[in-house]
Amino acid sequence: MDDSMDGNDKTGGTLRTRGPAPRGGEGRVKQSFSHGRSKSVVVETKARKRVVKPTEGGAPASGAPAAPTGRAPTPAARPTDPPRGAGAPSAAAARATAPVSGEGSKPTRRPGRGAVLKSLSPEEYERRKKALEAAKANEGARRAKEEAEAKEREAERHRLLAEKEERERREAEEQIRREREEAERLAAEQEAKRKAEAEKRDRERARAAQSAPGAPQSDITTGPPPADGEGKDRTMRALPKRTVGPAPADDKKPGRGRGGDERRRSGKLTITHATAGDDGGRTRSLAAMRRKQERQKRQGRGGGEPREKVMRNVNVPDAITVQELANRMTERAAEVVKMLFKSGMMVTINDTLDADTATLVVEEFGHTVVRVSDSDVEQAIDTVEDAEENLQPRAPIVTIMGHVDHGKTSLLDAIRKTNVVSGEAGGITQHIGAYQIKTDSGAPITFLDTPGHAAFTSMRARGAQVTDIVILVVAADDAVMPQTIEAIHHAKAAEVPMIIAINKVDKPGADSNKVRQDLLRHEVVVEAMSGDVQDVEVSAKTGAGLDTLLEAVALQAEILELRANPERDAEGAVIEAKLDTGRGPVATVLIQRGTLKRGDIFVVGEQWGRVRALINDQGARVDEAGPSVPVEVLGLQGTPHAGDVLNVVESEAKAREISDYRQRAARDKLAASGPRASLDQLLAQAKADENVAELPVLVKADVQGSTEAIVQALEKIGNDDVRVRVLHSGVGAITETDVGLAEASNAPLIGFNVRANAPAREAANQKGVEIRYYSIIYDLVDDVKLAAQGLLKPEVRETFIGYAKIKEVFRVSNVGKVAGCEVTEGVARRSAGVRLLRDDVVIHEGKLKTLKRFKDEVPEVRSGTECGMAFENYEDIREGDVIEIFTTEEVARTL
Repeated sequence: MDDSMDGNDKTGGTLRTRGPAPRGGEGRVKQSFSHGRSKSVVVETKARKRVVKPTEGGAPASGAPAAPTGRAPTPAARPTDPPRGAGAPSAAAARATAPVSGEGSKPTRRPGRGAVLKSLSPEEYERRKKALEAAKANEGARRAKEEAEAKEREAERHRLLAEKEERERREAEEQIRREREEAERLAAEQEAKRKAEAEKRDRERARAAQSAPGAPQSDITTGPPPADGEGKDRTMRALPKRTVGPAPADDKKPGRGRGGDERRRSGKLTITHATAGDDGGRTRSLAAMRRKQERQKRQGRGGGEPREKVMRNVNVPDAITVQELANRMTERAAEVVKMLFKSGMMVTINDTLDADTATLVVEEFGHTVVRVSDSDVEQAIDTVEDAEENLQPRAPIVTIMGHVDHGKTSLLDAIRKTNVVSGEAGGITQHIGAYQIKTDSGAPITFLDTPGHAAFTSMRARGAQVTDIVILVVAADDAVMPQTIEAIHHAKAAEVPMIIAINKVDKPGADSNKVRQDLLRHEVVVEAMSGDVQDVEVSAKTGAGLDTLLEAVALQAEILELRANPERDAEGAVIEAKLDTGRGPVATVLIQRGTLKRGDIFVVGEQWGRVRALINDQGARVDEAGPSVPVEVLGLQGTPHAGDVLNVVESEAKAREISDYRQRAARDKLAASGPRASLDQLLAQAKADENVAELPVLVKADVQGSTEAIVQALEKIGNDDVRVRVLHSGVGAITETDVGLAEASNAPLIGFNVRANAPAREAANQKGVEIRYYSIIYDLVDDVKLAAQGLLKPEVRETFIGYAKIKEVFRVSNVGKVAGCEVTEGVARRSAGVRLLRDDVVIHEGKLKTLKRFKDEVPEVRSGTECGMAFENYEDIREGDVIEIFTTEEVARTL
């Protein structure tokens, strides 16, 4: 045998034969190797062993073919054997002449076959035959067992189904029986009730007949005869009866008598019942005897007659507790609960009833229902219009509006002869201010100064709503600006007259006519251009035109005929609100009618309070404030919102009730404001917000108006990729609670004109919370905008630089497929990005692995030059494909 056929051959070749292998002996096999090499070798083959059935007297004859187990072998006739009957030897002769295995004979080889037959002994044959029969018997037993188990499972399933159907049938019958018994019980109760009512009517008729004048006296009876003795006691029932004591209550609970089916005795005690002795020795309880004595005492005090029940008019609101309803009806709360229990409502005295249920309860007790609403508490506020004879002249309320840095506060300082602008941060007004001055003639005028920054839109709108006249300040060197246009819109929406104050006329380059022309585009026609709007040229620096401006204000106020009633409960509007350290919540209120005095109880928005002190615009304490007077009010229970209305009420209870109602209404409105989103909508919103970056911040400011303006300005910052989220905003100093919230939210703390107290500063240093202080709102907005820009992902810009066409594809060892290309346009760079185009369709985008010119790696190849290109992790390139080369750069985005 060849050495190449060793079992440990390491050539890795495969064996292939040249045709069918012989049964035994030698054969040739073709062995193939890699790279197209092959080799032919000689191998030795072995024949398959065959088993033959033994003969009757011993082993099978040598050379006889093996038969399958259980069958007699059928040797094939050889072509050279003589036919039967033509001198052929018989089978017995053949057996006699054939050598027998086991007697020293050698196994013979069948002619033309290479297999060596192995014979079985009779014992081995029998053992195999018995094993086969045992296996068949075991298989039959197993199948029989499986069939029996299947029949048992089927029988069990039918049995369970039958039990289920029987159980459902019994349950249905039981349900029908219970419903029938319930119907019979209800019918019996109705019949008993009807009989009791009939007996009651009989007793009343008998009592009426007895009390009639001239009626004959009769023997004493203790009640009507029992129902079952109606025929026997007809004569006794016809006689007038005199009752002894009140009838016991009709208790229909079963099982209270001697027998299980007997019910408690109802009606009056009769002679028949008293003599029958069927009450089992029952006696009245001590509590029942005491109640009887109490009733007798009350009847004795009332002249022997029961007190008449007082029927009342009961106010029923939208929701009321059981205890409160009982108090309004002057009924016992236990009686109300008992009545509700009988109606099927399991309640306690603290449970709340709706208006319909409370109405049924009130009617059941015989009272009259008066339906009211929760909003009726607002009726405690006096909203009656004042009579004409009670009205007195009041000072005009003038609001100064305009664009930022047009000189609004400087103009007011020049009028008041003060220097407020010097104390402002950056010389820009950050708050709304209220002042009152007196002209040379002694007439008072109230001024409201509004900020001009774009963030204070709500302040300007609030000033226009509470004012009588608007002074629109426009700089002569700057003309009409965005906030000027916004102020015009606010004044028109509030339907208040305007006076145009053209300021800074003393500056070089001032052009008043340009201001007047710009106002024409916004439908404001001044008197100098034949309009009806007064315009005055002024200078806050030199004081020129101030007297003319005040005369214009007085003229406009005279035309408006401003009057109010000072002899009534005060009503005003909150201009600003803040939380002051040491003084608590403070609200700047502009009184519109009535007079606010110390000690008055008032409601403002959702808060209430008692006037503890009044401070005017000069910082002095006053005892009262009349119409058109701005004052600071101390004594609030909480910080109100700017723009809320202040109303004086008669009592603290009314103030609390109105405040609670408004707080509940605000909570309900907040809960119902947002649409109820489905689960799919919530998931879609969450998925959409995954790619949106958020900048959380916490804002604390000195006054409510600044807080409102800052929050509105911050919420406008952002786009589809980034936004600012105000987690919390409030009025007052920064506290330790604010620092804890900022740490939990990983957000910075912003303080506008406020500072952190000592514990808050210490907590911020320990927890690493950043606190930023601002006094100018546009600095705050700019810094937050820059921080939000840092969250934006840079924009990737792509620049096309060239095209290359693949002319041929090569396979290079250790590199893979390399495209032989020609740069047809632009330039090809090694560091650039590439796209593979096939029939003008992009099929791959990536980077180049190599860029070669001949055998050298080059950084770039110009147009018209051939080169070799290979892609990173991609080799599906074909001749005729086009390669697009481009470069990318990241550009920072801005808001």
